[in-house]
Amino acid sequence: MHSGEKQRGLVFNIQRYSIHDGPGIRATVFLKGCPLKCFWCQNPESQMEKPEIFLFADRCSRCGQCVGICPTGASTLLEDHSTIDRNKCIGCAKCVEICPNEARALVGRYMTVDEVMEEVIRDRKFYDNSGGGVTLSGGEPAAQPEFALSILRNCKEEGLHTVLDTCGCTTWTTIKDLLKYTDLVLYDIKCLEPKKHCIATGKSNNLILKNAREIAKRKAMRVRVPLIPGFNDSSEQIITIAKFVATELGSVHIDLLPYNNWGEGKYERLGRRSIHLEKQTEEYLENLNKVLDAGK
Repeated sequence: MHSGEKQRGLVFNIQRYSIHDGPGIRATVFLKGCPLKCFWCQNPESQMEKPEIFLFADRCSRCGQCVGICPTGASTLLEDHSTIDRNKCIGCAKCVEICPNEARALVGRYMTVDEVMEEVIRDRKFYDNSGGGVTLSGGEPAAQPEFALSILRNCKEEGLHTVLDTCGCTTWTTIKDLLKYTDLVLYDIKCLEPKKHCIATGKSNNLILKNAREIAKRKAMRVRVPLIPGFNDSSEQIITIAKFVATELGSVHIDLLPYNNWGEGKYERLGRRSIHLEKQTEEYLENLNKVLDAGK
């Protein structure tokens, strides 16, 4: 273990036996915090770099224990359930611990690099047997650059294959440091139009595309396109992305990721307004993949 790596970072999940975030069987470490605010985000609990509380209103019995224990007065009772003032909540989780109905859950916990490594190293035999390893995802791993760098470095010291799953919206200096201990980059490209990208995510894609070009020169990468209904899942959008990858990045594989609505309930649990989008049909997805193959 590298000296000085008792440092802490904010993790909201460590998914074991993951098979969709790189080769083989992997552990995917999800870090909290992201510079983008995509309107379709399927992990809204990943956006803020602070602990948050999921509230399952249907489980609440209005016992009031959360109100009594909250140090900031963030918890109050409504007519049929309790609620949380998100501006007052500090994520201390005292209400989570006292709730008798499991109506609240903490999202995001501070962990040291040692603690993360202790969890991921347990499944080493599965990584070795399957050609897997550890994937750093989010949120956006580069939002916690020192913590992310320490995890990747420790993984390489343990001889583990590493994957960085990134949206690329960060400085080149940060990415270049992370690449030193990264074997494969999974890179999100959502659309190529700067204005459209800015409206949908809160940020221009100029830096993202610039970083993509630099990564492609230095490291193995796969481009991942999250297919968002009505936003970028048209044939025209896919052809444009395919041409950019072919001309600017070279022989880089593109994965089209179908939309799913698994994350919609999370918005309500966080006290946020959610959107509902219809998933693409299998036939529609097959046609888009044909378009992609033809456009390469």
